Amino acid sequence: MTAVFQHPGYAEEKLQRVAERLPCREVQTGMLLSLMGQPEHYSYPSIFIYGHRASGKSHVMQVLLKELELPHITVSCVECVASALLFEQVLRSFFGAEASSLLPRTSSLSDFVRIYRQQRSQSPAEQTRYIVMEKAEVLRDADANLLPALLRLQELVEDNVTVVLLSEIVWDLFRPSTGCFEPLLLHFPDYSKADLLRILSQDRHPSYSAEFYSSYINILLGVFFSVCRDLRELRHLAALNFTKFCEPLSEGKVKETDTHKLWKNIEPHLKKAMQTVYLREVSSLQWEQMQQAEEECGAPRGLSAHTHVELPFYSKFLLIAAYLASYNPARTDKRFFLKHHGKIRKTNFLKKNEKTSNHLLGPKPFPLDRLLAIFYSVVDSRVAPTASIFSQISSLVTLQLMTQVSHDDQLDAPKYKCAVSMDFICAISKTVNFDIVKYLYDFL
Repeated sequence: MTAVFQHPGYAEEKLQRVAERLPCREVQTGMLLSLMGQPEHYSYPSIFIYGHRASGKSHVMQVLLKELELPHITVSCVECVASALLFEQVLRSFFGAEASSLLPRTSSLSDFVRIYRQQRSQSPAEQTRYIVMEKAEVLRDADANLLPALLRLQELVEDNVTVVLLSEIVWDLFRPSTGCFEPLLLHFPDYSKADLLRILSQDRHPSYSAEFYSSYINILLGVFFSVCRDLRELRHLAALNFTKFCEPLSEGKVKETDTHKLWKNIEPHLKKAMQTVYLREVSSLQWEQMQQAEEECGAPRGLSAHTHVELPFYSKFLLIAAYLASYNPARTDKRFFLKHHGKIRKTNFLKKNEKTSNHLLGPKPFPLDRLLAIFYSVVDSRVAPTASIFSQISSLVTLQLMTQVSHDDQLDAPKYKCAVSMDFICAISKTVNFDIVKYLYDFL
């Protein structure tokens, strides 16, 4: 039995429900329960929970707090653009709307602490109060005194309150240079393939057996696990492609045990779906309709929903420049993009022992200045290096069409890689009448 079932002071069936709702997170759940202790005891002042996106941080905390019926509030740091909004939400949740109305219009941290102490003396807590802050990495850009104050809020307000920070980055990138109270650190590692198989198999369709749905999830993870570990994204992909997987079964062509035939039917469909991972430019229903339309009109099978992405004009050229920078050796830029490069002998231009295609080796990282140099060369009109161009580069990274491979703190020379396929970049190039093949080193 895990620590979940041995935790004192709570009903056995309630803890059993908690364990069933949090598969593959028994260690983290047991740790949090041991930190929470008895309801009337003081808990640790601040807990810092970190891990990649969709690793169960928010879900575990919400399930524990709701099932154990502990007073809490969940705050999104993205929505609280000012600290006054955070203070108002905390006071309203714990003490009611009247308490939050006592805050001045330009409230400060001292105002919040003063009002909290007043309200706490009028309605003392019988249990630990929890403030759960999602997207806590945003706090690094807040007022300098806000994060240190939250970490020792229990001491400031003299109340049994615990602040839980949920973050996708490690504590070393949070710690203020002036020093602060050190929170208790708890890491949520990525789910393993076996963990994802166990969790996703719980979403099985009632019309099919558990073994059949588990075999489908196993096939799905075999395709997507190398490129995606996000539980929410994989759950979406599983629901999106299950109908196609069951198509031969519903038509009576195969049986549930004919895994090989079912795999052959779903394989091309999954390869198309792989190119839409993390992208939501169309709804699931629209994507299905587009695939059916392509099959009916006999469209090339290599093209995916990516070809329907509508980007701004200069973003398309930025993506083209990124693709050229990723797959062309840097030494070839002079030949391709310099108009008055003079005569370059082919023997010097080509490597004698170069046998492997750059497309087979995959995209190579390139610095920002090289990307902009190629961009200005391929765009016919003169483009000034404005903030709009740089914001479009950030947008391409957000859309997962480009990947930033350098560290976030390396501001002077960021490096990127292009993350789109050859079919996709060819389709984008056609929309701006640019013949990208003429500029690719592999196709000389």
